Amino acid sequence: MPRVIAMSPMPAEKSAYALARYSRSADSILESLEWVRTHNSQKFLESFYFQYGHASIADLGHLGICWEGISELAATEVEDEQLWDGQAKSTRYQDFSKLGFVTPPEFGEADAAKYQDAGCKLLSAYEKLHSLKYEELTASLPRPEDMKPDAYERNLKARAFDVARYVLFFGIPTNVGQVTSIRTLEKQIRRLKASEFAEIREVAEEAAKAVSEPPACMWHESVGEPVAPTLTKYVDPDKHGAKAHADLTQWAHLNLPAAGPGISKAGVELIRPQAAIIDIVASLLYPVTTRPYRELYEWASGASTAQRNEVIDVALGSRSRYDDLLKQFRGGQYVFDIVMDIGAYRDLHRHRRCIQLRQAYTGDLGYSIPVQFTEGPISETYKSAMEELFAVYRQLPQPSAQYLLPFGANSRFLFKMDFAEIEYISRLRSGVKGHFSYREIAWQMKQALAEVEPELARLIAATPPWEEDPLTR
Repeated sequence: MPRVIAMSPMPAEKSAYALARYSRSADSILESLEWVRTHNSQKFLESFYFQYGHASIADLGHLGICWEGISELAATEVEDEQLWDGQAKSTRYQDFSKLGFVTPPEFGEADAAKYQDAGCKLLSAYEKLHSLKYEELTASLPRPEDMKPDAYERNLKARAFDVARYVLFFGIPTNVGQVTSIRTLEKQIRRLKASEFAEIREVAEEAAKAVSEPPACMWHESVGEPVAPTLTKYVDPDKHGAKAHADLTQWAHLNLPAAGPGISKAGVELIRPQAAIIDIVASLLYPVTTRPYRELYEWASGASTAQRNEVIDVALGSRSRYDDLLKQFRGGQYVFDIVMDIGAYRDLHRHRRCIQLRQAYTGDLGYSIPVQFTEGPISETYKSAMEELFAVYRQLPQPSAQYLLPFGANSRFLFKMDFAEIEYISRLRSGVKGHFSYREIAWQMKQALAEVEPELARLIAATPPWEEDPLTR
């Protein structure tokens, strides 16, 4: 008779060992679990996962890990994985003005002083913007009789934080709670160890150490076992990803023709790739240039077979037999090239059923000024803070200067997906409960699709950004 048996949480490597053995023997899961209690999971994983390449075994062991007090810049890199679940601290429901900020360890004394002074001024502007917007909202939106005062205050404060967050910057600390498999965590740590930022490399080392020791927090009072001790032996930096990026950057600098005028204002452009090879070449060049995807796609379309193959060979030149293909080799029916503010990207980044690429954060695309920044004290405070910030930003050395980039700064991002994901993002993120920055992007995605696929676009129940209900959360 069929049975369904629930397993209680257990150390990730023990879980992987039990389920892997379960698939390789005639024993029931209860017998496999009993076997695992008396046998060495580390020896099993080293043999079958690491030596024989049975990578799917590591997908059977899941664990929770929390990255606390890391910068928003580090958080964007931590979260840049498809096969994980998690959430970061919300800028909508918490006051970030009292948290301080992370100072990049690469800065010398003088640059650190400039950075810290600019950061303090941004946090002052954050508090002022929140206060001004909250006063404006309470004056223009009286509390309905059927709404409790605490709910009314909470909703309007959240809406005010939606405005104030534009002057939060990448150096602000945040927390990320993550649930993932051993396999994904291994890949994630290896990628982070190859980062150009010292903070991110240090965070990767801490993550490897955390899973090799008894957990810091336990549901039960009994002494816990390390959740993934074997993992930490096999997390050398991912040299291929970093080397491919450097090699492609050099190739693009030496071989691409002069850039066109491009599109510098915020907005969405949809491209339907007609050939996989052209999409792959354009995608490989996208993160290492500042060019729109369409310009790169058109160049790749007109390039010779030898030129396209040269780009691909450069990308693969540092790949070993153990390295996965870069995610640029993955495609989508629809490619959205989006210029948007970093805050909107932080929200849309969590959509992982698509391929996401980004260009370097430069600050060269200016900053967003949404209509919610009404004329008068709010607009003046915001523009003054941003102009002063960018003046300091241009004086600081790269790449550490990026810690000072605010959520309001525009940058360029690529999202490759199928229709189902377009429908999901456009429908979900355009709703009245959402932040106005990504609501606008979600709506533009539907409108862009309507120009090329009107029969499909009609199926998307997206909400226009001009439909608002500020008292709804």
